[in-house]
Amino acid sequence: MPKVAKTAEKAPKTVKATKSTAVKKAVAEEVVKEAVVTESVKPMKEKKTITLNKGLKAPVFDIKGSEVETTELPKELFAGKENPTLVAQAVRVYLANQRQGNASTKTRGEVTGSTKKIYQQKHTGRARHGGKRAPIFVHGGIAHGPKPRDYSLKLPEKMKKAALVAALTGRVADGSYALVKDLFSMETKTKVADAFLTKLGMTEKRSLLVVTGSDNKDVVRSLRNLTGVQVTSASRLTTYEVLAKKYVLFMSEALPVLQERVKAK
Repeated sequence: MPKVAKTAEKAPKTVKATKSTAVKKAVAEEVVKEAVVTESVKPMKEKKTITLNKGLKAPVFDIKGSEVETTELPKELFAGKENPTLVAQAVRVYLANQRQGNASTKTRGEVTGSTKKIYQQKHTGRARHGGKRAPIFVHGGIAHGPKPRDYSLKLPEKMKKAALVAALTGRVADGSYALVKDLFSMETKTKVADAFLTKLGMTEKRSLLVVTGSDNKDVVRSLRNLTGVQVTSASRLTTYEVLAKKYVLFMSEALPVLQERVKAK
């Protein structure tokens, strides 16, 4: 008889448990339905893509800062596939190759000084020590210090070109670039160059990269004294340089040179 009484007492608890689980399932289904409805109502965010149906057209400015003509940008340079991972890898390789790796410290065997045992091994009450030039003593050697090493990394040429095209494609998507014509004919004065960049609206934060078709001393002289302005040729342009500045100013003569770099095997 006592066992029957115990089972009778436990029966209502199981009924309550089943009711609570049923209620929980019903509430969960309603929450899921509401989430599906709200997700379907939310508008999809549009991704920035470059459409090539009508071609990539960009205005070309003269040295006075006025628009002269409109040209079509080459697809090989400014319509590539954006690859942030590859671009980050190219930047890492570039920065690693800039390191000289000539830092050097002396070990206890290279420091000038006596190697005689400073005091006897036992019966002094002090710790055991050998030479005075151990790393724990003043004027001692350096333990685990830097030594000359090679930090350079290598990136396949095909990946370098793809990273450069991806960086240039990002510039077109952002619109932070411009094309200029006959920049060589500009007067070799910093004041004239500053006025030209002000008309183009590229003086914000003084972060500008000027890409020339070939090395020209006059262009470098007129721009080198401007804060935050860097001049490089199309044959030496790197992915890091494209990303390091806020604006990029291309000379019209630089585009064919970049095309040859990308197409070359």
